[in-house]
Amino acid sequence: MSVASDEVTLAAERVEEFTGRVGSIRESLHKVIVGQNDTIDELLVCALTGSHALLVGVPGLAKTLMVKALASAFDWKFARVQFTPDLMPSDITGYELLGRSDDGDPRMVFREGPVFANLVLADEINRAAPKTQSALLEAMAERHVTVGGHTYDLPTPFLVIATQNPIEQEGTYPLPEAQLDRFMMEIRVGYPTPEQEQQVVAMTTAGPTKMPTSALDKEMFLQLQELVYATPLPPNVSAYAVALCGASRPDDARAAGISKEYLSWGAGPRGSQNLVLAAKARALLEGRTTPTTEDVRAVAHPILRHRVIVNHRAIGDSITSQEVIDQLLNEVSA
Repeated sequence: MSVASDEVTLAAERVEEFTGRVGSIRESLHKVIVGQNDTIDELLVCALTGSHALLVGVPGLAKTLMVKALASAFDWKFARVQFTPDLMPSDITGYELLGRSDDGDPRMVFREGPVFANLVLADEINRAAPKTQSALLEAMAERHVTVGGHTYDLPTPFLVIATQNPIEQEGTYPLPEAQLDRFMMEIRVGYPTPEQEQQVVAMTTAGPTKMPTSALDKEMFLQLQELVYATPLPPNVSAYAVALCGASRPDDARAAGISKEYLSWGAGPRGSQNLVLAAKARALLEGRTTPTTEDVRAVAHPILRHRVIVNHRAIGDSITSQEVIDQLLNEVSA
């Protein structure tokens, strides 16, 4: 057998192992969460690429339960922070206080905040003041926090999932576009079907919800994450991701007509990077060794919807970012 065929066989075996392990995680999540198939898959894509997610949905759609179940399924340390207007940055990152060393001398001791977890749920992130939001978003970008002149690394893996309520806007501080760009996906959680809702009612009124368990340790998870990054990237897939983002920029020579008319800003290079990463993860989730342009199209909405900023004309004409992305997918050829 040739070296090339050996590599193909090894790749196929690794993908089969990947889909088997992640498939068991997915099944365990569905035992707790009824429906929401796309939401669960998008959360898995974010986790497997080491990226952060923004969950948007009205209260009562099990957003918190999804995040807790995800942490339990991966056997991760979980922390939840309820964002409020009086929340301070030190309530997230931690703080220094006066203590004593082993020999009894006074010294400053660092107490870790809830950000020192593998999965951090930032509940209603837009209710905290911008300074507090920035403390978390800095940790998301740098993977460490600095307190009292000392830098402390965050654990690996590290994932932030923030939630927002799209209805109640009074007393909120909307995230600036530059901070929204730190999230790989804006995942919109919808209402269940009548049949799913009936199943939810039956499950939740029969007793406490049992969280999923996992035999997948952190080392195994990091190996799965490495496989996502090592997945080969066909040139046409990266070219399509770049073309899609370029078409969303109203001042770009490649801009689509709808972008020039209805957008103030389009997706930057991080949009292209995330489209490719998510396409790789999606391909592996489906048991394929390489991503295709169809994978890019499948993840385009959650990745681009918070990166394309509509202008006043779009608001006046009731054109949403979702509709702009639909048109871009129609116009930009794969």
